[in-house]
Amino acid sequence: MATLELRGIRKSFGAVHVLHGIDLQVAEGEFIVIVGASGCGKSTLLRIVAGLETATEGSVLIGGADVTRLEPKDRDIAMVFQNYALYPHMSVFDNMAYGLRIRGLPRAEIEGRVRRTAEMLGLGELLRRKPRELSGGQRQRVAMGRAIVREPKLFLFDEPLSNLDAKLRVQMRAEIKRLQRRLGVTSLYVTHDQVEAMTLGDRLVVMNGGRAEQVATPMEVWREPANIYVAGFIGAPAMNFLHGRLCSEGDAVDLRAGCAIALAAPPAGVSDAEVTVGIRPEHVRISSHGAAGAIPLKVDLVEPLGAESLIHGILPSGEGLTVRATDCSPLAGTSLPIVLPAEHLHLFGGDGRRLRLAHARNATARVRAGA
Repeated sequence: MATLELRGIRKSFGAVHVLHGIDLQVAEGEFIVIVGASGCGKSTLLRIVAGLETATEGSVLIGGADVTRLEPKDRDIAMVFQNYALYPHMSVFDNMAYGLRIRGLPRAEIEGRVRRTAEMLGLGELLRRKPRELSGGQRQRVAMGRAIVREPKLFLFDEPLSNLDAKLRVQMRAEIKRLQRRLGVTSLYVTHDQVEAMTLGDRLVVMNGGRAEQVATPMEVWREPANIYVAGFIGAPAMNFLHGRLCSEGDAVDLRAGCAIALAAPPAGVSDAEVTVGIRPEHVRISSHGAAGAIPLKVDLVEPLGAESLIHGILPSGEGLTVRATDCSPLAGTSLPIVLPAEHLHLFGGDGRRLRLAHARNATARVRAGA
């Protein structure tokens, strides 16, 4: 195992700036997931750690040693690619053993490492097969086995599950997590899939436009997103965003949708200002008609998902809002009274950053007169 440290990593391709100063410290045995939309720079960052790209500025340290200028073969890392990168003419055994042979390890040690790893991954009966004779999941296991037998200081995963079907992705996701915990190897995992990110990572690095918007545990990112981008990216379906304005005392927010919501504590240093109010679909509460603080939501579309439904509707302000409901499936065109609990609101300032305030567990909401 080893630590990983990134110091001020910047990358430019000519006039195009891809990474804008990434700093990250990864502890021994930690599983870090870099997540973000396509083009955010996550794969470029991983390739810089691997030595496949050269940083324009900054340093990469593995186990405290500066490896910024070292070749990939000298960094003691193993990488699992999206396309498996298996040699089609070699057997499973030879694919897994190839890197060890290049390093000149004794034949007995190679045999032992490959067979132990194959048994761990359920590949013991497949060692004589060629990649074309394997399923997608089996090929991915071989690619992982090839990395594991090297016993590296650092594992790098570049969207390794993106070529698998949905059911197999779930199975392989759990398998990767169990293996990483069992082996205890420091790991860096790149994905655009937020479900993978939330379930795999000890911490997440949420990337956007070449910047790390937030580095925190999955639940910290979900509960306290640092800004509007993170709030909208993490969570499925995405967080609802509404226009609002803090009152002059800062202890209530007036929504354009027709509701004023009292806050238990005002945001620090902010009052009488336009804000964006966020609330996750699962936190919107369906109420009874005439209930205090209820806002009518005109139902536009209902997506039944079995145990729950996603209800999409339009508020009186013309803003769209999605509700995740487990006991309600109204018809399109009907009106549904909803309440936005103050304790589940997220407030964002004009710069998009989160406004800090105490959880408003005893706050109340009221419909504006004439709304």
